[in-house]
Amino acid sequence: MASAAEKYASFQEKVSRTVFFDNLSPQVSESVLRTAIEQFATVKGVKFIPNYLGPRNLPQCALIELDSSKKVEEVIAMITQYPFMMSGMPRPVRARPAEAEMFDDRPKNPDRKIKFCWLDPNDEDFEVAKELKRLTQKHAAEIEYVHKLQLEDEKKLAEQQGATLDMHYKKYKLVDSVLADGTVKHLAKRYNLPGADK
Repeated sequence: MASAAEKYASFQEKVSRTVFFDNLSPQVSESVLRTAIEQFATVKGVKFIPNYLGPRNLPQCALIELDSSKKVEEVIAMITQYPFMMSGMPRPVRARPAEAEMFDDRPKNPDRKIKFCWLDPNDEDFEVAKELKRLTQKHAAEIEYVHKLQLEDEKKLAEQQGATLDMHYKKYKLVDSVLADGTVKHLAKRYNLPGADK
């Protein structure tokens, strides 16, 4: 059986091969992610990070394990330079190397020692702890506001992409109808264009 140090070393290697994806659409599935990423690297595993605090329609996060740490750098570079295509649509996805704290099943670090104690209100560090608590509450409020802005941006993007799709559909429908009713042949004969008799 592997020792705690060996388990943690194996886990660290896994972390080095993993990419953290943020701002994924709430509708995205594992198969869609695999298809998109396997254009660049072999995907060994996909794990979505559950959002326990916010509403379900918030953008998702996922950890994607690849076959090598070199591929992690390549995938991040591609996502940074080009739009990330999901089901034929560009998505404003962010990617960065994963960190050990992102894994809920991470093994215990054998070299880490944690000490804690209750603070007395008269303790000199009590005010520092109160300030940290206040900052945490402030950050939570800021995150909630940023999520609200993200949802608004997602809605605008979805509307823009829907309008683009409708426009392309109307164009193709128009071209198809012009070909089907013989208008193209009529115009070709009228202006003596090659292929008028075809």
